[in-house]
Amino acid sequence: MNCATLIPRFCVRSLVLVAAGAVAACSSKPATPVVAPVSADTWATVSGHAIMKEEVDKAYRRAQEPAQALSPEETLTAKLNVLNDLIVQELLFSKARALNIDVAQADLDAAYANAKKNIPDEAYQQELTRRNVSADDMREGLRRELLAQKVLAQEVGAKVVVADQEIADFFAANKPQFNIPEESYRLAQIVITPVRERQLANSTGDDVTTPQEATAKAQMLMDRLKAGTTFSELAAGYSEDPESAPRGGDLGFVPLSRLKQAPAQLRDAVLNKAPGSVNVATLNGGHTIVLVMGHEMAGQRDLASPGVRDGISQTLRARKEQLLRVAYLTAVRTDASIVNYLARQVVEAKGQVPSAAPAAAAPAAAASK
Repeated sequence: MNCATLIPRFCVRSLVLVAAGAVAACSSKPATPVVAPVSADTWATVSGHAIMKEEVDKAYRRAQEPAQALSPEETLTAKLNVLNDLIVQELLFSKARALNIDVAQADLDAAYANAKKNIPDEAYQQELTRRNVSADDMREGLRRELLAQKVLAQEVGAKVVVADQEIADFFAANKPQFNIPEESYRLAQIVITPVRERQLANSTGDDVTTPQEATAKAQMLMDRLKAGTTFSELAAGYSEDPESAPRGGDLGFVPLSRLKQAPAQLRDAVLNKAPGSVNVATLNGGHTIVLVMGHEMAGQRDLASPGVRDGISQTLRARKEQLLRVAYLTAVRTDASIVNYLARQVVEAKGQVPSAAPAAAAPAAAASK
């Protein structure tokens, strides 16, 4: 495998992007006016904190495959996405400071070692040089991502509770789903296609268009899974299948007879695999990341059957967590004072690629929405 596909995308297109579709791209209602002038290299401000062009460029280089040729419009679109991600991250950093949340050095070292994997030092350094980033840049990208995860884990994940009565009610309302007429596998998927999709239902709007991009995206998602991000979260945020993405990739129970009709790559990713295993099926330049959630023989199950209660609990928890994450990030952003100068200039240019960096806005203009 080319070393380039093993370098994780640390442009913060991870868990914070699950709610990006619900958050405005340019600005939010300010809590207080922005009164300080900004430089031409200031691409956004978040409650007085400047996000500079250099920060966006570094994050973009960490994420973008250098060999991939993009048009000026595609490049600027990607940088606008990166900038919006950094805005959301800055909001979470502010929360982290208020909550006294930090990332331990040991945790950062472990995450960096896992990201680097078994790539020889020389090859890894060559890849960093090719992307024009340093090891410190990569570590800082990881630190920011881990910090955002910790804030959301405390403020969102830890507050989600699924009651026993909710599980019982769900089972009663969906009892036919637990009657398996033949041996079946319960599956979830993340679909990555090498072409532009006409219909997209993931929460980030992410849609790769080449086999190279598809391979890099599959590697990024596998890295995120290994780092602890839930499968349903990544499926909702990044899967290019419009039917299963809104359900966190959940396909329900797939009968063995249907699996036998699937392409060999998909069958091999499922059959005889233990529940909890994740495998990648590659076909025609695209990739399907498959999670085996369960393997059931024919028959009617009840709440005492293995995996039924836990499966329902996970489904209900994922729904609640997704809702709370969207609400939390939206509320945090609404309470902040945010100005996205780069987005504002693109709007004023009517979609044309600006010839220069965003011009500094006057204080009064910066405070307006």
